[in-house]
Amino acid sequence: SRRDKRFNELLRKLEKCSCPIERVVKKELDELAGESTHQGVVIRVRGAAVKGETELQRWLEQQDCDLFLLVLDGVQDPHNLGACMRSAEAAGCAAVIAPRDRAVGMTAVVHKVSCGASRRVPFFQVTNLARSLELLQENRVWLIGAAGEADQSLYETDMKGSVGIVMGAEGDGLRRLTREKCDFLARIPMGGEVESLNVSVATGIFLFEAVRQRMGA
Repeated sequence: SRRDKRFNELLRKLEKCSCPIERVVKKELDELAGESTHQGVVIRVRGAAVKGETELQRWLEQQDCDLFLLVLDGVQDPHNLGACMRSAEAAGCAAVIAPRDRAVGMTAVVHKVSCGASRRVPFFQVTNLARSLELLQENRVWLIGAAGEADQSLYETDMKGSVGIVMGAEGDGLRRLTREKCDFLARIPMGGEVESLNVSVATGIFLFEAVRQRMGA
């Protein structure tokens, strides 16, 4: 039932892309969107095939510059993954890497929360994260893990050159094996009584400290 200017502009863009448009009642949109807020529009998209370890290795072989990567060790909330993807794209990360098991993949919620970032940043879901971390190290990528008990803060950590920022899961943080694979551990200095931050907030802090250093600020 929407007829506003913004909605009509969207319709014109879809028609220009030769996208078939079907007008339905709001109830049907509610069912299609599930828990997401659809604002009068639902678009069905065939997503790209999930990239795994083989594609990651092939991708790494094609890179010829310093890499800036985000590794997420078991993020399970699609809102958090979407927010992390958005921060990664904004910070200029070349790719995001996550495990297949006990972690969320590319869902409709992730695509929506990322505001398009999930379509622009390569996303690799690997079977064995520890093995993939070793692969990164073989390609001269230094791994910096976020851990609250680390001796040094992220502001004391060198994040220039080829680096991968490794963030843990909601609540549990980095798994033991992931932590052991990291070259360095760093923490966010906390001035209040709260012990930890939401993983997407912490990811943004780590990524943009790296951006600051890499820009020479």
